[in-house]
Amino acid sequence: MVLDAPRAAEQNPLQLREVPTPAPRAGEIRLRVGVCGVCRTDLHIVEGDLRLPKLPVIPGHQIVGVVDAAGAGVTGFREGDRAGVPWLHSTDGTCPYCARGQENLCDNGRFTGYHVDGGYTEAVVVPEEFAHVIPPQFSDEHAAPLLCAGVIGFRAFRLSGVRPGERLGMYGFGGSAHIVLQMARHLGCEVYVFTRAAAHRELAKSLGAAWVGTSPERPPEKMDASIIFAPAGALVPEALAMLRKGGTVSLAGITMSQIPAMDYDVLYHEHVLRSAANSSRDDVRDCLRLAAEVPVHTEVELFRLEQANEALQKLKHSRIDGAGVLKISD
Repeated sequence: MVLDAPRAAEQNPLQLREVPTPAPRAGEIRLRVGVCGVCRTDLHIVEGDLRLPKLPVIPGHQIVGVVDAAGAGVTGFREGDRAGVPWLHSTDGTCPYCARGQENLCDNGRFTGYHVDGGYTEAVVVPEEFAHVIPPQFSDEHAAPLLCAGVIGFRAFRLSGVRPGERLGMYGFGGSAHIVLQMARHLGCEVYVFTRAAAHRELAKSLGAAWVGTSPERPPEKMDASIIFAPAGALVPEALAMLRKGGTVSLAGITMSQIPAMDYDVLYHEHVLRSAANSSRDDVRDCLRLAAEVPVHTEVELFRLEQANEALQKLKHSRIDGAGVLKISD
């Protein structure tokens, strides 16, 4: 499915088209794509919320498939191996951020389905160093959401600084939050979920949330840390106001509507507000390891490749319980 020009999701911006099968170069592997998750970042790409470095482009960066070709020098994968491809496609390895172990902030980082064609197609190529082994506990469709929804949520969870036994607030409850809730519960956190959709509140309860309500409601206790998954800037002062002293609000989205003016009181007492930007290879490995340990159950709704526009529309209007996944091949 190819994007030629950004348009509102309701205008069916993706077109089904034949494209050449990519050939792996030295150090690269090619995957025959089995599934690809549908992410809110894909929605931002097709609607033009992000400046696009490449057009036309094939979106998609939660890819699970089987290696069917390898370039010269590849040693980590063989034909027939299952592998996953996340958002981070490559880094330069030499910039100051890479040198400091912050490759997620690489000055020349390239991202799947954005700088290079992604997984809304039958075959993709990726440097072998940026592909990941999928734990055997997960089927393709249940592994796909872990590669971005899971990973960026996991990074935001780590950046929040919440510890076992503490209270974690979650604002918005979709593909990412339902994964992180299970990880947080496994690690001994008490989870409080703020979300508008009744179906999402029911899912949060079923996964073990200690309290579920909407964002204007006040839970019985203040949070030690919170994660905002919804791209709504208006939630920032609300979340900060519900923190205990010294707590952190972590922002998991790649974009957000304008944050309103707020009194300094909500930042006082050493509250911290920070964003989670992209993810590193270590984030992916650690996320997959923890997900297998829990083990995480991903709620997924399957779509055929030709239903990609429909999936994006449902995602936009919060009509997917859990995560959307495109089924590319058997």
